Amino acid sequence: MRLVAVDIGGTHARFALAEVADGRVASLGDPLTLKTADFASLQTAWEAFAASAGPLPRAAAIAIASPVGGELIKLTNNPWIIRPALIGERLHVDRHVLINDFGAVAHAAAQLDAGDFIHLAGPDAPLPARGSITVCGPGTGLGVAQILRTGHGYHVIETEGGHVDFAPLDTVEDALLKRLRTAYTRVSAERICSGPGIIAIYESLAAIEGRAVPRLDDKAIWAMALEGSDSLALAALDRFCLSLGAVAGDLALAQGAKGVVVAGGLGLRLKDHLTRSGFAERFAAKGRFRALMEAIPVKLITHPQPGLFGAAAAFAQEHG
Repeated sequence: MRLVAVDIGGTHARFALAEVADGRVASLGDPLTLKTADFASLQTAWEAFAASAGPLPRAAAIAIASPVGGELIKLTNNPWIIRPALIGERLHVDRHVLINDFGAVAHAAAQLDAGDFIHLAGPDAPLPARGSITVCGPGTGLGVAQILRTGHGYHVIETEGGHVDFAPLDTVEDALLKRLRTAYTRVSAERICSGPGIIAIYESLAAIEGRAVPRLDDKAIWAMALEGSDSLALAALDRFCLSLGAVAGDLALAQGAKGVVVAGGLGLRLKDHLTRSGFAERFAAKGRFRALMEAIPVKLITHPQPGLFGAAAAFAQEHG
């Protein structure tokens, strides 16, 4: 069955044609990426995709960077308003699935082939065929979901696990937490393990050294860190990887995970750094549970469009 897969974020909306069969994604076409600011609504962006792709199938799988539910969905950093009840009428589809964007990423993690992952930590073994798998991904926020694999398929459980409390593990993170508490009464893991979190890390490290640094946005700090052009930004990158490892380990413990998947655009950009950082050590450093943690395979998704693939996978699971 053919369908349109859509992945809507704050800045971009991606569209692709997909084929599903027997509850799985059979193929995913080349994506078209549109800026949401250039279009008045999902419907007008859909029409732009139709103009380039030709007549569209009457089925859609739509992943959206927002909680899904209620009569009206307003996206953050995106002018669109989506009314779920009107999707069929406005987009001329007979069947559709509407899913949270990180729920879609979890569906992708459940259905992608082994070649779409690289090894990060633990045994270099496949993800388990049964049991719980934690999926987490740093981006604008910290997305967290859970896959439960059974002998009869799998279930995706969407969560707000990125909002658990941040737990510092050394004096540097103590200073980081103290700094963030001046702005937030409660500091969640997302305040550190997300794209914007690099700002607080960078500024906290500067304060420890007594440095005066200019106020930079997260894009500038990430650029300096990934280029290796600034030693303080590089130190912030190392600290980010440590914190992400610790948080991923906490989530795995909480969810009883037999495997862990790191996803998201930022996770993919950090591919080379995560494998050489202290991520694996921090993931396993859970005291009396170290041996348990060291036995959990941790993977990174390398598929270029997990949101689109996962939206199609969610449709395939729901509609067979």
